Amino acid sequence: MRLCFDRTLSRGPDMSVLEETPSGYLGFHRLAIMGLSVEGMQPFHMGNLRVVCNGEIYGFRPIKRALEDKGYLFRSDSDCEILLPLYAEYGTEMFRMLDAEFALVIYDGDRDEYVAARDPIGIRPLYYCYLADGAIAFASEPKNLVGLAAGKIMPFPPGCYYRAGEFHRYCDIAATEEFCEDGLDAVCANIREKLIEGVRKRLDSDAPLGFLLSGGLDSSLVCSIGARILGKPIRTFAIGMDKDAIDLKYAREVADYIGSDHSEIYMTREDVIGALEEVIAALGTFDITTVRASMGMYLLCRAIRRTTDVRVLLTGEISDELFGYKYTDFAPSAAAFQKESQKRVRELHMYDVLRADRCISVHSMEARVPFGDLDFVSYVMSVDPERKVNRYGKGKYLLRRAFEGDWLPHSILYREKAAFSDAVGHSMVDDLKEYAERKYGYGWQEIAEKYAYHAKPFTKESLLYREIFEKYYPGQADMIGGFWMPNKAWKGCDVSDPSARVLSNYGDSGK
Repeated sequence: MRLCFDRTLSRGPDMSVLEETPSGYLGFHRLAIMGLSVEGMQPFHMGNLRVVCNGEIYGFRPIKRALEDKGYLFRSDSDCEILLPLYAEYGTEMFRMLDAEFALVIYDGDRDEYVAARDPIGIRPLYYCYLADGAIAFASEPKNLVGLAAGKIMPFPPGCYYRAGEFHRYCDIAATEEFCEDGLDAVCANIREKLIEGVRKRLDSDAPLGFLLSGGLDSSLVCSIGARILGKPIRTFAIGMDKDAIDLKYAREVADYIGSDHSEIYMTREDVIGALEEVIAALGTFDITTVRASMGMYLLCRAIRRTTDVRVLLTGEISDELFGYKYTDFAPSAAAFQKESQKRVRELHMYDVLRADRCISVHSMEARVPFGDLDFVSYVMSVDPERKVNRYGKGKYLLRRAFEGDWLPHSILYREKAAFSDAVGHSMVDDLKEYAERKYGYGWQEIAEKYAYHAKPFTKESLLYREIFEKYYPGQADMIGGFWMPNKAWKGCDVSDPSARVLSNYGDSGK
C-alpha cells in the first residue's frame, strides 16, 4: 500500500500521511499552496468525518465566514477545510455549490462509507479500480493503482460523485438546454469579463505564481490579463526547439508588450528523445497528440522547477474546445460544431487537461486553467453556435474580438492558430517520427496486433508510444478513450495524423 501511495510523491512533496480508517485508508501528499502552515495538512477531521482533497475552492472565504456564523471552527487558512462543514450541512448537494477544480474522497464514519467526487471538467485527476476483495480504491493517478487493481483502472467521470457503490452525475458542464439571445457585442463583453474574472480567481495563492506563455492567443491573453490585474511584472516561461522554434519569437513579443520577467528554454532532439519514456510514464497515455504536446511542456516545467521558486502555473488550455480548432472550420453546420465542442469538453480529462496536470504536477507544481472557469465555460457553451462557428475568416473570432484594444499587439491577437506540438518547432514531431521509423522495421504491424484489445496502434510512432505505455500500465489502455483526431466524418478532416499541419487550411499557422 505504501509503495503504491508513494508513486505520486512528486505531486505533494511538502508533507505526506497515510491514515487508517475503520474500513480502509486515506493518504495525502501535500503541495502547500493555500494556507502554508502545518495546520493545512490533510486529512481534515470533523467529528466522524475525514476528507482528502486535491483542489482549489474559489471564493472560499465568504463561505468560510458563513460557516463560522453557524458555529463551525477552523484551524487553518486552507480553502479545503470548508469541505467537511459543507458536507455536514448539505451532503452530496455540496458538489453543485462548489466553484472549484477538485478531486476528493470523504470518509463518512457515521455510515462507514466513502464518498468520492470530481470537478465538472476533470481538471483535477482522479482514478478508481476494484480490488480482489471487491473493495474500491481511488487515486490521483493510475500509477498508484497499478499492482492493486484486480481489473481495469478507469478515470473517475468528471461532474460525478460516488457513494454506496454507485456513480451519480451532479453536473454536465457541456450540456446546454437552450442558447442565450445575447447580441454580438454583449457576447464579446461577457466573454471578456468572465475570462478576466476566471484569471483573477486563479491569482489567489500563498505560493509564488508563474505563467506558461507560448505566444499563441490563449496563453497570451491569460498572461496579459494576469499582468494587468496584478499591476506588476509577472513571470512568464516559453520553450522551443533549438533550430526551428516558431513560438518563441511571438512569446517574446508578448512578454515585451506586457513587461513580464520572461525566460526562454531551448530543447534539442536529444532532450526530446531522452525524455520520451519518462514523459509517457508520467502521463499515463499513449495518445499521439497528447504525447507530442507534452514534450515541450514537460521539459519547460522541469526547468522551471529546477531554477525557480514558482509553485503555481497558469496555462491557456481549454480554449480550443470552446471556440474551435483548425479542423472545426470544416464543421458542416453550427449544430455539428456545437456537438463537437460538447464532445471535446467532455473528453478534456483524457487529453489536454491530463497533459497540463501531469507535466506540471510531476514537477511539484500546481496547474491553474482560467479557460476552465465554470462560469466562463457554461456561458461560452450557451452562446448560439451560429456565432461561434467560423464565418468570419478567422477562427476563435469571438475571443479575439472580445479583447480588441490594448490587451495584446494586434498581430498576436489575430495570429493564426498553431498547435503547441507544432509551434515549439516542426522538427520535434519530425524527430519523433524518425526515431520510431528507425526503431521498427517492416514487421511493426504484427507487433501492433498485440495491442488490438483497445485503440490498436496504426503508425510506427503510435506503436512506439503504446509499447512504452504498456511497460508502465500493462493492459490498461481503456483508461484513454482512443486517439485524439479531427472528426473524420467531416469533409476535409479524414486525415491519418492529428497534427493541424495535415489540414488544407493550416495556411500561415506554422510561420
